Amino acid sequence: MNAIKLARPTKQQYAWQDLEMGMFCHFGINTFCDQEWGAGTDSPSLFRPTALDAFEWVRTAKQAGFKYFILTAKHHDGFCLWPTATTDYSVKSSPWNDGQGDVVRECADACQAEGIGFGIYLSPWDRHEPCYADKEAYDRFYLRQLSELLTGYGPLVEVWFDGAGSEGRAYDWPAIISLVKKYQPEAMIFNMGAPTIRWVGNEDGVAPYPCWNTAETAKVSMFSDDTLDWLSGTSAWVPAECDVPIRKEQWFWHPHQVSRLLSLDELMDIYYRSVGHGCNLLLNVAPDDRGLLPEADVSRVLEFGAEIRRRLGQPHAYTSGHGDMLELEFAAELSLNHIVLMEDIAHGERVREYVVEAEHQGSWVQVAAGSAIGHKKIDRLDQVVAKKIRFRVLASLDQPIIRSIAVY
Repeated sequence: MNAIKLARPTKQQYAWQDLEMGMFCHFGINTFCDQEWGAGTDSPSLFRPTALDAFEWVRTAKQAGFKYFILTAKHHDGFCLWPTATTDYSVKSSPWNDGQGDVVRECADACQAEGIGFGIYLSPWDRHEPCYADKEAYDRFYLRQLSELLTGYGPLVEVWFDGAGSEGRAYDWPAIISLVKKYQPEAMIFNMGAPTIRWVGNEDGVAPYPCWNTAETAKVSMFSDDTLDWLSGTSAWVPAECDVPIRKEQWFWHPHQVSRLLSLDELMDIYYRSVGHGCNLLLNVAPDDRGLLPEADVSRVLEFGAEIRRRLGQPHAYTSGHGDMLELEFAAELSLNHIVLMEDIAHGERVREYVVEAEHQGSWVQVAAGSAIGHKKIDRLDQVVAKKIRFRVLASLDQPIIRSIAVY
């Protein structure tokens, strides 16, 4: 058994998986054009937020319990939210702050002040840039943009490479990945090149179960069944991130669309099927054309965070340990509705089948079962009344090392 060589996370991956929830922020020229994908032809003069407040965005994320924040520094339309030296198609050509503004800087400063991680999304596909048709010229252009973001805004928790629009396109991934590793060695690399985290494969915010932390490839985008050719040397440990917009199928803000806001029940279902399946959740909350988060969206995301804390904020009891069986005994019978399991993934993903049993009036009854645990598995229970809980591993690849068993 000990001869089995299991994939293991780096310390950076381990720390990222502990973050569990991030807020995505789609904001840009599309916000002012009532569109999802711009063609790169909209005038920078349209970008004119009247009350932009990145601290409000980030403060909302923190209050809701999110541990990192990712901004679309450049979406597919090519409009840059920082005053890049590579193109005039950016905030410096807009009337906002008389062309002296920098949304990336404001978000980076807000994240630093609020103590949460900052990440950037930089679309490889660029519908505005004329040199995009020339592969080598655009590779040089993209590397310059990426270098500005990697070196100018402090430490980054994640660099998000979106495959949409790039199906069949080959970028200079060795150079791109080398640049990230040179300037932001702690940052997670999303899905492309030599990723350290992967896309879950849908935009519903949910992971299949089991969703193992090891993978050899991932889907390119929603618009193709193609899978990616990752660079040789990519780690076998590539945990998944689940992205979803808080307004159904709308990543950017659109006027008069509050009816698309996900309900609290829908958000909780997403939480159980992302974080509860061992993955990270990246929930998009988009600022409006004022540069503020819509009041209804703020209310819902804070309600979401509060409900997670209400259900899972304080365990009745918890334990940890090694081996095929662990027990939790309570001073008196408790009514339980959740059990949260965590492996110590620093030693790899070992458990392959488990059951949870509850002792009630002297008898053991199975109340939960599964295969993968990984970083976290949340099992919802049907109001179990128990004096003891017993966790048993039925199949594993090595001695199970359980970081935590907690009951709620």
